Amino acid sequence: MPRKPESMMPSPDYQSLIDPATWGFIHMTEAAYPPDTAQMTIADQRSVYNAMCRSFHAGHPPDVTASDMWIAGVPCRRYLSDKADPTPSVLYFHGGGFVVGGLDSHDDVCAELCSATRLTVVAVDYRLCPEHPHPSAYDDCLAVAQATKGPILLAGDSAGGGLAASVAHALRGPRLLGQVLIYPGLGGRGTSYRRHAHAPMLTALDVDFYAQIRGAKADDPTANALAAKDFTGLPPTLALAAECDPLADDATLYADRIRAAGGEAIAITEPGLVHGYLRARHTVPRARASFERITSTLSAMAKGHWPIGDAP
Repeated sequence: MPRKPESMMPSPDYQSLIDPATWGFIHMTEAAYPPDTAQMTIADQRSVYNAMCRSFHAGHPPDVTASDMWIAGVPCRRYLSDKADPTPSVLYFHGGGFVVGGLDSHDDVCAELCSATRLTVVAVDYRLCPEHPHPSAYDDCLAVAQATKGPILLAGDSAGGGLAASVAHALRGPRLLGQVLIYPGLGGRGTSYRRHAHAPMLTALDVDFYAQIRGAKADDPTANALAAKDFTGLPPTLALAAECDPLADDATLYADRIRAAGGEAIAITEPGLVHGYLRARHTVPRARASFERITSTLSAMAKGHWPIGDAP
């Protein structure tokens, strides 16, 4: 049967795909961070985004302490659990389209990752666009990874997931135990880019805006990991996608290429979820389950018990 042209594909029925709890999260987010925020000045975008992040901040678990420091000349925040083994370290790269976000935007996420995994978590405050176009953010993340002693895991959401993948391609080797990419932007243009072009929380126009302001070439693997020619030697990888997201196919495409090169990778598309669902982990059961998947996978990778089935 001939393939249906993508221009003729029916629009997704988001009212049925997305459950009431997730719609509640979407409405709460949009009340603080309107869909047209990308039309604001960069300063206003950051102000609105920071206020939205504060409205969702869930605090720190009681066993976690955080301290700010510089690593390789990059500001970072280290999270330690009083129940933790200090190694390996999870390096976390935040989302925000390379334009917004920082140490505070994902502070509670990182603290909860630390508590749940009992691993050291280091959040990286990489430089942002447009003041610092590509490869500034990539250079900062790679420098922190290279300067962190001992075994490491990489994790990140959205833009940060893309940074994690590109850093993994540069590092490779036994010190890198694994990576967890959360609705990452990896430079793909799969069918999801058109099918979910008008998805809640992130549209294809938003993706284009952030790509343009970043100033990277589409075929540069330090900016878009799917542009890489060599997928050998990469660490065990879990790539998570939100179903209702123009970036959804990136996770699947990336995992497919790692497996084709002989590596271990699993891609999971979380049903009915939207871009940015990490902030819904306390209010949306589907998001909570995905967050538990993230933390259990990092814990298993740290012990060398992954893919799931090798027995954490």
